[in-house]
Amino acid sequence: MQLIKTFSRRSFVGLATASAFATGTTVTAQARAGRVVPGLDVLLGPKRGLLAGKRVGLITNPTGVTVKLVSAIDRMAQARDFKLAALFGPEHGVRGDAQAGAAVADHVDARTGLPAYSLYGTTRKPTPAMLAGLDVLVFDIQDIGARFYTYPWTLALVMQAAREAGMGVIVADRPNPIGGIRVEGPVLDPALASFVGAYPIPIRHGMTLGELALMMNTDFGIGCDLTVVTCTNWRRPDDATQTGLPWVPPSPNMPTIDTAFIYPGTCLIEGTNLSEGRGTTKPFELIGAPFIDAHGLADRLNQRNLPGAHFRPAWFTPSFSKFQGQLCAGVQVHITDRAAFAPVDAGIAILLEVARHHGKDFSFLPGNPPFFDKLAGVSWLREAITAGESLDAIKTRWQPELAAFKLKRARRLLY
Repeated sequence: MQLIKTFSRRSFVGLATASAFATGTTVTAQARAGRVVPGLDVLLGPKRGLLAGKRVGLITNPTGVTVKLVSAIDRMAQARDFKLAALFGPEHGVRGDAQAGAAVADHVDARTGLPAYSLYGTTRKPTPAMLAGLDVLVFDIQDIGARFYTYPWTLALVMQAAREAGMGVIVADRPNPIGGIRVEGPVLDPALASFVGAYPIPIRHGMTLGELALMMNTDFGIGCDLTVVTCTNWRRPDDATQTGLPWVPPSPNMPTIDTAFIYPGTCLIEGTNLSEGRGTTKPFELIGAPFIDAHGLADRLNQRNLPGAHFRPAWFTPSFSKFQGQLCAGVQVHITDRAAFAPVDAGIAILLEVARHHGKDFSFLPGNPPFFDKLAGVSWLREAITAGESLDAIKTRWQPELAAFKLKRARRLLY
C-alpha cells in the first residue's frame, strides 16, 4: 500500500520553535536567520522521532552533511535513540573516492566499522541480504538537477527495494543547486531508459530529489512507504550561491557551482568523440578536441548571442579520459548570467557548430543504442544535429512533451 508523507516548511516552523525540541536548537536558529536548513538537520532535529528505536540504513556520500559540515554518517553513528546499522553508496562511493563510472566494491567503512554496501558495483539495487535487519532507509545526497546524473536513479532503485522489503524510505531533501524554476530539454523516451535516465523527465527537471521521489512514487508507480523531510527557507529561484550553504562537490568532476550549471548541456558531449573536459580542472566547462579550430568555434558560438553565455577560445591537455596527454583546442563556457543561461541550448549549439565545421573528424560514439541517445533521452536529437537543423527547430520539437511534463511536475512541487 502506497503511503507518502511530507513535512512542509510551515509545519516545520511550528515544531522547530517549540522548546521541547532541544536537539533542534541549531536548526531553529538557522531557520530564523533565513539560512537554508537541509532536510538532514530537520530529520536529526525536530523530526528525529521518525528514527526513534529503529535500525537505519543510510544512503549517502560526502554531500550528506549538516549545516555545520558534519557528516550524516558521523552524526547518526553517535545516536543513542536509534541505531545506524548499514551504509549504502551510490556512484563514486560512500566517501566519494571513486572516479566516474568506476565500479565500487562492498567494504567495511574504516571510520565507523559499519558495512558499506555498494549500489554501483555488482548490483545497483539493494538486495534482500543488504536490507536484512533494517527498519528504515534514509537517503541524503545532493543532486545536481540534470536527468543523466545517476543519484536520482539510485534513489528509484532504493525505493523499489524498500517496497519489496516492506520498509519505509525517508528522503532528507536538499535544494536544487541550479534553481527550481527552469525546465529544459527533451523528455526521455521510455524505450531509451537506462541508469542515466530511468523515467520520462526532461534533461533539466527543476526539481529537488524529494520532489522527484514523490513523482516516481506516484506518477511512475513505485508505491513505497515514502516520507520526504523538506529543507527549510529554500525558494525555488535560489541557486546554491543563495542558500548560505557551503558547496560540497557531489562527484569528482563537479567541483564548482558553475560546473553544475553548465553540466545539463555539456554532459551531452560525453556521447561524442569530443572531450568534455574530464582530466582538467574545468570538467564540462572546457570542450574540445585536437582537430577543433578554437577561435572559429568561439566566434561562431558568440555570434549566436545565447543568453547568459560567453565562449572563450581555450586549449587544454587532459590528464585522463579522452585525449589523455594530447593538446586539445576548443572553448571554455563562461556563464555571465545564471538566471538567463540555458545550458541545454548551449550544449546543443556547440554540437551543431562542431558537426557543421568539423564533420569530417567529429562523430557520435557507437553503441546500440548510441550513448548519446541515452543521454539525450531521444534518438532524434542526434539525427537533427547530424542533419544541421537549427537550434530553434530542435527546441520546437521537444515542446509538446515538455509542456505535458510541466503539468505533472506542478502537482509534486513542495516549495
